[in-house]
Amino acid sequence: MGNNKNSKNKDNQNRDENEKDKKQENEKQKDERIEKVGQVTLDENAQHHKIHLLTIIGEVEGHDNLSSNAKTTKYEHILPQLAAIEDSGEVDGVLILLNTMGGDVEAGLAIAEMIASLSKPTVSLVLGGSHSIGVPIAVSTDYSYIVPTGTMVIHPVRLSGMVIGVQQTFDYFKQIQNRITGFVCEHCKIPKPRLEELMMETGMLTKDVGTVLVGREAVEEGIICEVGGISDAIAKLHDMVEKKRTDTKSRGDKPK
Repeated sequence: MGNNKNSKNKDNQNRDENEKDKKQENEKQKDERIEKVGQVTLDENAQHHKIHLLTIIGEVEGHDNLSSNAKTTKYEHILPQLAAIEDSGEVDGVLILLNTMGGDVEAGLAIAEMIASLSKPTVSLVLGGSHSIGVPIAVSTDYSYIVPTGTMVIHPVRLSGMVIGVQQTFDYFKQIQNRITGFVCEHCKIPKPRLEELMMETGMLTKDVGTVLVGREAVEEGIICEVGGISDAIAKLHDMVEKKRTDTKSRGDKPK
């Protein structure tokens, strides 16, 4: 009988050690994932929801590689991950943290369109800033927050490299700008004439055309939904996940 008790204690000890090793391995994988691509799954909450965290930081990189010294968000990393999130039966919602100076228009719009087309609940939080093409990404989610000191720079389209001074070039500029303003106005409450007015403001930036909106100003203009922080964003996302689950059950659909 004493041997059985010792054997049980040993089994329990081995089980505890295995669980501890497994937990340490999971933590290590999370740390590596955050370090490499700035992504992690938040799954240790009381509601047992699996929230995928994405970060849009630095400059949104386009078709050309930027300097190795620059902090960048690579669209070739984000787009496949968003497709995997949509296809996953385990991920319940997506939280997007933004601190970006903007970047490539095509890449930024591609990321924004992918986020907007997700069937999973999505929430964005603007931290330091979400400038230029970061604006469409910030408004592409179902609900958006900005911290009180967060900023958003609204300005016209810029083009680097050689520009041919002909009417077709300016028409092309206008077409790109219409794509951006059209997306932004479709996904938030700001009217297009007001957005274009902010873009063309000449009295705020000394070396550029445009407007800087700080915290509550972005909410008052109808671009961002609410001023708040990480706790607000996560709480909102949990509420949205629960609401979607309730709606799915009431319709008798299979959860996606």
